[in-house]
Amino acid sequence: MSIGALNAFLEALVVERGAAANTVAAYRRDLEDAEAALGGGLETAGEAGLRGYLAGLLQDGLSPRTVSRRRSALRQFFLFCAAEGYRSDNPADRLEAPKIGRPLPRHLGIEELRAIIGAVDSFDGPARLRLGCIVELLYGAGLRVSELVGLAMSDVPPGRDWLTVRGKGGRERVVPLGGPARAAIDAWKAVRHRCLAGGRRSRWLFPSRSREGHLTRRRVGQLLDQLAIRAGLDPARVSPHVMRHAFASHLLEGGADLRSLQQLLGHADIATTQIYTHVVEDQLRRAVFDHHPLAPRSGT
Repeated sequence: MSIGALNAFLEALVVERGAAANTVAAYRRDLEDAEAALGGGLETAGEAGLRGYLAGLLQDGLSPRTVSRRRSALRQFFLFCAAEGYRSDNPADRLEAPKIGRPLPRHLGIEELRAIIGAVDSFDGPARLRLGCIVELLYGAGLRVSELVGLAMSDVPPGRDWLTVRGKGGRERVVPLGGPARAAIDAWKAVRHRCLAGGRRSRWLFPSRSREGHLTRRRVGQLLDQLAIRAGLDPARVSPHVMRHAFASHLLEGGADLRSLQQLLGHADIATTQIYTHVVEDQLRRAVFDHHPLAPRSGT
């Protein structure tokens, strides 16, 4: 592959689409994997070679979702190559996506969330207030974990009942803060200085000694694991994503409309938001089957 074409493509992802560093790194890995499998020369690959490569991934046991992502990377790269004159055709144009079912997000019930929120009080000192703030922003405001750890002190000035959050692709959205979330932020900010060793300063709402200077996504996941155990739940069922999913599902159950939910979650495509309707529909279906007097019963 021409190094120029690859670098130009990756640069275009950043400059023209505002792609995050993790996204660019994922594209690089996928394209370099394809090049290695095809023996080099991805830029000159033909449609048959690309089809064989994707079919081989499925035969090797990769999930259809992973193969679909690799296909998307190839399509985007060859669209760029054709548009920029690196080649005159697009061999990835007719590559078919593997059939995949869209998994429903793992879901926590309202009582389980109450148990999680209640378990925050089993922690002591600043750790309790920091964890309470994290829970309120994940479940009470529906933030992605990347958005949470990336919050600066300037993003949460006192007295404001909303946040401006920078989400995927650098897109900004306004996120309302309920009373409990606002109170949790204020309580944490009042003791945050006690977590800064030697009087040092930090611009981050959740500072740490990590390379980034703030809590990492991994550390937030570990904190939620500890919280789940204290709440009497399987930690495998609790994660930052699950908390965000619970925010969305419980809003829908309470009567929120999809368009409003799309804006709150920062989804570019409402089709992404619509998956939460399946969660609610599944719960309603189970309610009928489990409790209606004419519903079939096992053993009858």
